[in-house]
Amino acid sequence: MNSSRNIYKNEVDFPALALQSAEFAKYLKPNGQLDFNDPDAVRQLTKSLLERDFGIKVDLPDDRLCPPVPNRLNYILWLQDLLDTTGDEYRDGYDPDRDVLGLDIGTGCCSIYPLLGCSLRPRWKFAATDIDDANFANAKKNISQNKLESRIRVVKNDPTDTLISLDGKLADIESLDFTMCNPPFYASQDEMVASAKAKERSPFSACTGAEVEMVTQGGEVEFVSRMIEDSLRLRERVLWYSTMLGKLSSVSMIVEKLLKHGIQNYAVTEFVQGFKTRRWAVAWSWGDLRPTMNVARGISGFPKHLLPFPSEFSFDIPEESIDSVGQAIDLELSKLPIQWNWRNSMSVGVGFAMENVWSRQARRKMQALAADGQKHEIDEDTAALGFKIHLKHDALEENGVRVLVRWLKGRDSVLFESFCGMLKRKVERR
Repeated sequence: MNSSRNIYKNEVDFPALALQSAEFAKYLKPNGQLDFNDPDAVRQLTKSLLERDFGIKVDLPDDRLCPPVPNRLNYILWLQDLLDTTGDEYRDGYDPDRDVLGLDIGTGCCSIYPLLGCSLRPRWKFAATDIDDANFANAKKNISQNKLESRIRVVKNDPTDTLISLDGKLADIESLDFTMCNPPFYASQDEMVASAKAKERSPFSACTGAEVEMVTQGGEVEFVSRMIEDSLRLRERVLWYSTMLGKLSSVSMIVEKLLKHGIQNYAVTEFVQGFKTRRWAVAWSWGDLRPTMNVARGISGFPKHLLPFPSEFSFDIPEESIDSVGQAIDLELSKLPIQWNWRNSMSVGVGFAMENVWSRQARRKMQALAADGQKHEIDEDTAALGFKIHLKHDALEENGVRVLVRWLKGRDSVLFESFCGMLKRKVERR
């Protein structure tokens, strides 16, 4: 996640917030600190941050989960990055003209994710579900008072409904760009109590949620496993399935389940807020669009065999200019039966290949096709490999060039590796 967009990366300035929110100022101590043991103070913190920073006004009942704004914002920003780096135009950046539809599973009393998502991106829309009557009613109230009924639709689900109910109560939705969820962490009330006793009090623990929000049979792993089962049926009707997790151990278990089902395109990350709060997230896709490495491999110290395959490869060419390396790459790739477009002014090129067309075996196959009068047709949508090549000055070599190869689309990591190896040999003139 691009931390420069996280307005809370340096923690919340409580005295500054108190100057801007009279309601929050009532709860601030003389030393400029907040009593996190006071649920009213914590609720007001959430309400004041949402209003000051996003123009969102919410009501938060005292018997439901109070969402911490910085943590929830982290999740939204990561989803933005995930979508921005897997767009049809392969720009690896925000597309202001892209319409996005997401599903928030278990939206809660605040419906904070849809509210944040819509406030940050004007072309985002949401469907939101919840099984709790009180949460459903309060979420609709919050959406209405922020005049977002045209962009956020709340649906009351039953506990027996599928979590991603595109074949149920959301059957009118053909496809989604993403799903998101903050599932109940605990498998039982006893586990929740034991967990609270085993660690220091979390800043937001004073805002206790209802049991339906905190506890689910089998805990968060079992809950997310239900989402994986839904994805096995829905496949590419959803571009990215995602969920937040409360335990690092759950991330490994979920990734292992994804790999068991043959899902190779996934992303993992961690959300660190301050010195205490840490959460994790997993996303997976049945499609072949590949996110950047900083988005997909965002957990430090995670087991390497469980990280997604690197979507970027780089190598350095010493004592060369960007123009000379660019000319060499353009010349070599133009010889191949691929779709290739090199923009010399930007030192960037994008290409697509239907298969391995650079090996000796592939060249013989192409020659045979040509002898039969057949053309090698290239279709960007069904290409087996999409890639972007970007040349930059080597930071360590005054007269050197760094070649960055970005895996844009494809399911075959061996094919991407083979292309990168070929490119490196050609550019190094080996």
